[in-house]
Amino acid sequence: MVWKPHVTVAAVIEKDNHFLLVEEETANGLAFNQPAGHLEEGEDIIAAAQREVNEETAWQFEPKFIVAIQLWRKTPAFPSFLRVCFAGKVHSFNADQILDDGIVATHWLTRKEITEKQSQLRSPLVLKSVDAYLNNEHYPLSLLKSYLDLEYE
Repeated sequence: MVWKPHVTVAAVIEKDNHFLLVEEETANGLAFNQPAGHLEEGEDIIAAAQREVNEETAWQFEPKFIVAIQLWRKTPAFPSFLRVCFAGKVHSFNADQILDDGIVATHWLTRKEITEKQSQLRSPLVLKSVDAYLNNEHYPLSLLKSYLDLEYE
């Protein structure tokens, strides 16, 4: 069997010391997460982050930098996730947009409020990503290179 991690993207979005989180239905009940999701076939990683933020929050997302590239697995029996976490700003909210299946609501929460919901976080990466952002762990978007459909010459 070939081991392959799930490739995902996530976004830390901060405004006035509040962070945009989604409340979503999971197999274990309601959970809080950054806007996040899976990279789709043929999709650029930055475009995936912009798409996921829009689908889950109805905001347009402009990534400014990378917070972290994270490899996470809950236990050896669970799948592994390779997560590229961005930070940036949102604009152009569409109040009429229907959110992705499973998204119950969006919330702007302080770090303290996120910590208080620690048992309801989708993964430990939610708080770790907020803390990395607050600790100025900022890496240029230019680290990411997409070579989709590039022919070998």
